[in-house]
Amino acid sequence: MARIVEKQTKPFQDQKPGTSGLRKPVDIFKKANYLENFIQSLLNVSLIDVANPNAITLVIGGDGRYYSKNAIKTIISICAANQIGHLIIAHNGIMSTPAISAVIRTRQIHGAIILTASHNPGGPQGDFGVKFNCSNGGPAPETFTNLVFQETLSINSYKILENDLSYDLTRIGMQKFEISDRHEISIEVIDSVAIYLQLLKSIFDFESLRSFVSSKKLLFDGMSGVMGPYIRKIIIDELGASTETAVRSIPLEDFGGHHPDPNLTYAADLVETMRNGNFDFGAAFDGDGDRNMILGAKGFFVTPSDSLAVLADNLNQIPYFANKIKGFARSMPTSRAIDKVAQNHSLKCYETPTGWKFFGSLMDADLVSLCGEESFGTGSGHIREKDGLWAALAWLSIMNKLNQSVEDIVKNHWRKYGRHFYCRYDYEQCDLQSSNEMMSSLRAKILNKQIPTEIEAMNRVYRLSDAFDFEYIDPITSEHVINQGLVLLFNEASSRIIFRLSGTGSSGATRLY
Repeated sequence: MARIVEKQTKPFQDQKPGTSGLRKPVDIFKKANYLENFIQSLLNVSLIDVANPNAITLVIGGDGRYYSKNAIKTIISICAANQIGHLIIAHNGIMSTPAISAVIRTRQIHGAIILTASHNPGGPQGDFGVKFNCSNGGPAPETFTNLVFQETLSINSYKILENDLSYDLTRIGMQKFEISDRHEISIEVIDSVAIYLQLLKSIFDFESLRSFVSSKKLLFDGMSGVMGPYIRKIIIDELGASTETAVRSIPLEDFGGHHPDPNLTYAADLVETMRNGNFDFGAAFDGDGDRNMILGAKGFFVTPSDSLAVLADNLNQIPYFANKIKGFARSMPTSRAIDKVAQNHSLKCYETPTGWKFFGSLMDADLVSLCGEESFGTGSGHIREKDGLWAALAWLSIMNKLNQSVEDIVKNHWRKYGRHFYCRYDYEQCDLQSSNEMMSSLRAKILNKQIPTEIEAMNRVYRLSDAFDFEYIDPITSEHVINQGLVLLFNEASSRIIFRLSGTGSSGATRLY
């Protein structure tokens, strides 16, 4: 029988979650009581209205990055000490973020503790992260994370088991442990790939895709993150793609020393291989599998904003969405290409702050069927997370139905709707205080109208139409968030410049769009 102990601790001042949970360098998480404080604070908030924690089920999983094994051990111990009755844990602790959302929704679970820093680098010198997803399968809203932050500022103790449980995450099935004479905990190790596959089969026509894939040459880059097992099972075993389809498909704690971010910079090897090879379609996925990059033959690159717009215009080609498309949503910095599609289909397109959590209430209210962000995130109402593999299968489905290449589909879209040009500059590893001061100074200049009203560039004059600090009121929850990005509109809003701080980095990363 395991013994519960209560340990004294002191608050940390830097545990405020960003747009996707708490992300910090590994060395920060290794500080004594740092992870323990945050997990206990998270449980204190998530269980605040729960009369019987023993009836609660939580999912634990992540992208397998460095420090995950230690973190899982600690989290299991704290959950057991707080009398959580049932934990569902991924085989070897590795489960994609989309699969976790699917498990929550399929099994109707209280929530999940996800161990990932997404596209941030891993390894001993990299980043680690913890985020909480709610019972709808989506990231916790700011109302929840703000409560967690307040809890971290006042916490003075946490509960934990005196000794670790002797569980085995390599063995699929149920394991039970007696914690006290009134409490036991069940640890259920699952094959998340199988559960996620069944969900995808309810969305896409796998028989038709299998026939289509047999005549195409594909290249899927797992970037040494969580997606390797999903690519091998779904794309190779189920759809019949060749074994050479999967590259960097073994999950590694440090992602092979690379940055698991699917873009032209960090997935340059994939782009080069596509350019020089005879491939019809390519895709890359980030560390936890929620982001995607789409490439056509000869490395034709589809910007995330164009990808979102193309999917919106052709969503009815996918069986799951036939005759039941509700609307669309995009993050504010995402190009307005999808707005044109929504207008053409007489549908509403919602503009939200950056962060997938802002799409959750819209999907729960059945107002939108497709959402996306310029940061390579695309997803639909089938779960409450962005979903990289879903996006790739959606593209393959559209290619199959239209009998067109990626490049032809995109160029035909431009002919129909016009082309939205887009560029983003990332300033990484900036001092957070300096970044905040820069944004405050810029905000003051904009609000006090101390910026030029006319700019000349490339033999064209751009006249300032409006300038503001983007804020958002959720139409369902009435949640009001401010300071979500500084926006300059030019020439009757036909062009934009946007400044914002990243909410997913572990330092003061600054974005300029």
